[in-house]
Amino acid sequence: MKLLTNREGKKFFYKGQDLHTKYGFVKKSDIEKAKPGDKVKTQLGKEFTVLPALFIDKLAKMKRAPQIIPLKDVGLIIAETGLEPNWKIVDAGAGSGALCCHLANLVPKGKVYTYDIRDDHLAVAQANIKFFGFKNITAKKLSIYDKIPHKNIDLITLDVPEPWLALENAFKALKPGGFIVSYSPCMPQVSDFVEAVKKIDGLSYIKTIELIQREWEVIGRKQRPKTQQMGHSGFISFVRKI
Repeated sequence: MKLLTNREGKKFFYKGQDLHTKYGFVKKSDIEKAKPGDKVKTQLGKEFTVLPALFIDKLAKMKRAPQIIPLKDVGLIIAETGLEPNWKIVDAGAGSGALCCHLANLVPKGKVYTYDIRDDHLAVAQANIKFFGFKNITAKKLSIYDKIPHKNIDLITLDVPEPWLALENAFKALKPGGFIVSYSPCMPQVSDFVEAVKKIDGLSYIKTIELIQREWEVIGRKQRPKTQQMGHSGFISFVRKI
C-alpha cells in the first residue's frame, strides 16, 4: 500500500486510481511508477511524497467499534513488559482489535490470541486483522472468565469490566515471569483487581499507572500547549507471576 503525504503531514492512501484531494488530483500513472521517496505533483502544482504505508499509517484507516486504547497507553504496556519477538500473548477483550494488532506487529515470531464475547466487536476486530494482513493473530469468541485455553503464555492483557474474575485462569495460563496487564477506566475496578491479585499466592502486584499526555503547538514563536489535551483514558495495572 502506498501513502502520499506533504510537509504539513496530510496523508492520502493510494487506492489504485487517480487520487483526488483539495490540493488537486494526482494521476494514477504517476503514483504507480513512483518509488518510495519520489515526489509527485497535482495538476495545481502541489507536491506530495510517495511513501510505503507503514503499520502506524494504516492505524488511521482501521475500523472502530468500541473506543480503542490510545497510543500513549499501548506504548507504556510495551515498555513496561519488555515485549519480545517470540512471545505468546492472550488479549481480552478484543474490542476493535487495536491492541492485539499493535502486539502482533512486535511479536513476528510469536502468537497473539484475542478474545471477545460480543459478536459485533469480534467482527470488527477480525476485519481489522485482515486489513493489516496479520497471520500471527487468532481472534475467537470466548469468555476468559470461564477459561483461557493456553499454557506458557508470556503476557495477558485484560480490557474487560471485571478483570479480577479472570485472575485464576490467567495465573494458570501464564509461564513463570509472565505478565498480566489490566486496563480499566475507573479506580474502583483497579482497587478490586489489585485486592484480588494480593490474595493469589504466586502473583506479584507491581504498580498502577495513569499516563497523561500533553501535546504542544510549535509554530514559529507560538509555542504553547494545545488547547485540547488528551487527559484520562485508563488506569494500567501491572502484575507478574513469580
